[in-house]
Amino acid sequence: MENAVQEIVAKQVLTVAKAVEDKLDEEIHALDRLDLDDLEVLRERRLQQMKKMAEKRNRWISLGHGEYSEIQAEKDFFSVVKASDRVVCHFYRENWPCKVMDKHLSILAKQHIETRFVKINAEKTPYLAEKLRIVVLPTLALIKNAKVDNYLVGFDELGGTDEFNTEELEERLAKADVIIFEGESSKFLSKSKAQAQSNKSVRQSSNPDSSDSE
Repeated sequence: MENAVQEIVAKQVLTVAKAVEDKLDEEIHALDRLDLDDLEVLRERRLQQMKKMAEKRNRWISLGHGEYSEIQAEKDFFSVVKASDRVVCHFYRENWPCKVMDKHLSILAKQHIETRFVKINAEKTPYLAEKLRIVVLPTLALIKNAKVDNYLVGFDELGGTDEFNTEELEERLAKADVIIFEGESSKFLSKSKAQAQSNKSVRQSSNPDSSDSE
């Protein structure tokens, strides 16, 4: 029985290897068929893509992307979310959980220049906090195209502890499509699903309460 299973597995491995080999051969043949005109077209297309990316980066930087900054007044919040397609806004108060969130967001702001990262004191902006139904702090409002699309409330989705790492927060923001993994602006470090599940199980077993309710 064991030999039969090994034989089946071996055949499957050979099948996959053959498929990969055929795909590589196809790509190599496609490159071989390119003439100088084709290569020039590809080069020009790449240059245009690089030019557009540089223009985007310059525009993002002019809007304050690349830094983690604070919004002082409620009216400024609306100006910020209208100017940028993607915004992560941290509603905070002066406490330890919010300072932990600050640390991770300041890192991600530099890594994901495509997104504007800001913070606003919920206690000093009661109208805005009430309008957006902010109750637990910290809360991240995940904003796309000037509309709040999603929320990250406290640390529950990060294992229920303030010991989460930056990559876990980055993964959560990516799932909400408020940051982009691919491209020059992202330095996301992926980890295996098995390891992530194992870490989650360990954190859930301790189950500390690190969020703060107003």
